[in-house]
Amino acid sequence: MFVGGVDVENRVWLAPLAGITVSGVRLFFRSLGAGLTHTEMISCAGLLHGSRKTARMLSFRPQERPLVLQLFAGDPDTLIQGAEMALESGPFDAVGVNMACPMPKVLKKGAGARLLESPETAGEMVKRLCKLGLPVWVKTRKMPPGSTHDTGEFTRLLLEAGASNVAVHGRTPGQRYGGVADREVVKRVAGVFPGLVAASGDVFSAEDAADYLGAGCSAVLAARGAVHDPFIIPRMLERCGFSVPSGAAGCSRAWKLGRLIDMGDDIADFDDPVIAVVLLKRFVSGIFRGLRGASEFRRTIALARDWTQLRKQLQKWKDHAERGEQM
Repeated sequence: MFVGGVDVENRVWLAPLAGITVSGVRLFFRSLGAGLTHTEMISCAGLLHGSRKTARMLSFRPQERPLVLQLFAGDPDTLIQGAEMALESGPFDAVGVNMACPMPKVLKKGAGARLLESPETAGEMVKRLCKLGLPVWVKTRKMPPGSTHDTGEFTRLLLEAGASNVAVHGRTPGQRYGGVADREVVKRVAGVFPGLVAASGDVFSAEDAADYLGAGCSAVLAARGAVHDPFIIPRMLERCGFSVPSGAAGCSRAWKLGRLIDMGDDIADFDDPVIAVVLLKRFVSGIFRGLRGASEFRRTIALARDWTQLRKQLQKWKDHAERGEQM
């Protein structure tokens, strides 16, 4: 199917997540069936200043595609110069600009959700980005009270400026990631602009995904729900009527642990062993919650100091599961 100018297998996608959506994670979620992934939010200013860490975030492998490059900047000139540098790294399928991040270090640069206060600048960014020749995607948020535009009007401005897809998160910048996302505002805007508005915010179940897609959203972005339980992706695909990769539906605990170990190995090899430890601890912390032995499992992995130790513990629990033993 064709969404936002990009050829995709389905409309269940992995959201851009700062510090999480590294190459190994993106490949892992593509293997589970996610129809599209995003890079982390990449600083255009960091690219222009020659930051090696920022430049490293551009690394990807062909198997990850379709892949959206997501950038952030506080002004159009910095955005365009950074985008031009970033696009030299390889063939991305779309270029996105973040107008949703509510964190102070991003806001103080005039970037992220701060752009909701500057609709003209936001529109100018999209117009100029379109000239680079790729579909332009925007991730934004529910407009806060007292704004000059409501969420629908701001979305219209972005689309009229040339955006091919706008992902709307149902929280205001002031909410950050607390409280409850306003699902109705997202669905209402998607109804006004059918096929052009993706949904973000509180996607924690297959039913959540189906609710958004059923309301006319172009796609649904799994974020914290996918970190809490990465194997929610196959369940979403099945519930929404999309194809599920072989073996991913109704997968066993042993299968899940095996796939997580594979992801850790890949992150350690391609990204960094330290990153593998940090991310694997996050991904495994929630998927066995409520099962007998899960608390001991989490305590054990929390003590691992490097990828070798963590991998050994994960393999041990995988062996237990394969033998049908209690965790």
